[in-house]
Amino acid sequence: MTPITEVEGRRLTLSNLDKVLYPASGTTKGELLHHYARTAAPLLAHLAGRPVSFLRYPDGAEGEAFFTKNPPPGTPDWVSVVDVPRSARRGGDRGRQVVVDGLAALMWAANLVVEFHTPQWPAGSPAVADRLVFDLDPGDPATVVDCARVALWLRGRLAADGLDAYAKTSGAKGLHLLVAVAPTPSAEVSAYAKRLAQEAEAALPELVVHRMRRDLRPGKVFVDHSQNSAAKTTATPYTVRARPEPTVSAPVTWDEVTACAEGRAPLRFLASDMPDRLDAYGDLMAPLFENGGRVPPG
Repeated sequence: MTPITEVEGRRLTLSNLDKVLYPASGTTKGELLHHYARTAAPLLAHLAGRPVSFLRYPDGAEGEAFFTKNPPPGTPDWVSVVDVPRSARRGGDRGRQVVVDGLAALMWAANLVVEFHTPQWPAGSPAVADRLVFDLDPGDPATVVDCARVALWLRGRLAADGLDAYAKTSGAKGLHLLVAVAPTPSAEVSAYAKRLAQEAEAALPELVVHRMRRDLRPGKVFVDHSQNSAAKTTATPYTVRARPEPTVSAPVTWDEVTACAEGRAPLRFLASDMPDRLDAYGDLMAPLFENGGRVPPG
C-alpha cells in the first residue's frame, strides 16, 4: 500500500519508503524523506526564490542518475514553476524550472529522490548574482585536508576585499565556500572569482590549480570558479548527495575547517548527523541572507 499524507493542505503520495537507497549504510527512502523533513526550515530558506535543478537517482546511489533543469514529468500544478531566460540556462535554451517554495513542494521533490542544486541568482533577477561560490575539489591523492588549507587562504583573501566567506562540505570529497554579494551581473562575479582562483594558484602553486584540465589536477586542489556562471548551479546546503552513504552538503564552522587543515578532524557528515548539528549551531549559512558585500571591479 502506498502511503498518502497531507502536507500544508496538499495530498502527497510517498512511494517505496522501505526501499534501500544507500546499500553501504542501509539507508532507506523513508529515512531520506525524514532528513528533508527535519532540515526543512534551513533548506527551504536556501531554496527560496531560486530555480531548482535536480539530480535524480530513483534507484539509489548505485543506480542511474540524471540531471534535469526542467520540471519533472507529473509535476503537480500547485508546485511553483518560473520561466528562465536563455542567458541563464546551460546550452542557451529558454525553459521553465521549479521553485521549491514550501514544505509540501519540498517533500514532493524529495519523494523523487533528488539532490537539490541552485544557481547563484534568484528567479526574480536571472543572471544577477547575490552569491559567489568556490568549489574546492581535491585531485587524488589530495584530500579534504588540502581543501581546508585552500579554504583558509581564500577566506583571508576575500576578507581583504570586505567579503565574508562561509564554508560547507560538498557532500562529496571537497568543500564549498559561499559569499553573499550585492546584486552583481553573473559575468562580473565570474571574472572576480577567476582572478582569485588565479591568485590562489600563484600563492600556493604546490597546492592549487585553477584550470579544469585533468592532467593538472592530481595531488592538487582545483579551485572551481566556473559555478559562478549564470548557467551553472551548486549543491544546495543540506542536500543529501548520491554517494555510497547519505553524505550531506553540510555547513561547517571555521574552527572545524582549521582543525581539518591541521589534520585533526575530517569534514564528512551524514544525514543522521544533521539534527545534532542544527541543534548545536543552527544554520551556519544564515548570514548569507544578510546584505552582501560589493564585488571589486576588474
